[in-house]
Amino acid sequence: MRHKVKTKSFSRPKEQREALFVNLACELIEHGRIETTLAKAKYLRPFVEKLITLAKKQTIHSRRLLNSRLKGNTKIATKLFKEIAPLYKDRNGGYTRIYKLDKRRRGDDAELAIIELVDYPFEKE
Repeated sequence: MRHKVKTKSFSRPKEQREALFVNLACELIEHGRIETTLAKAKYLRPFVEKLITLAKKQTIHSRRLLNSRLKGNTKIATKLFKEIAPLYKDRNGGYTRIYKLDKRRRGDDAELAIIELVDYPFEKE
């Protein structure tokens, strides 16, 4: 039974699940857009939005919290502080967008989605 269980396990132990979402968040912040499964994208959205809201405060305490939540990835924390937080200074939440894709992953038939940062200047590919 799953009474009062609020998180999905993604068939992983807690440490692996945390590492998975820290890595997904770092990739999203670094590239601005990633393709993943719909379930992971929906779980990643509040995690990343809380990080951006924390970066908007621009205090030493929020920088230390970011480094802690990103497991010491200072490069991504610096990018959040210097590049991404100023982009969203006038926006009160809603920093990410999820697009459902019509295709499914071949191995396990999982629904795919793209999660991206709103108003992010993407590089030409």
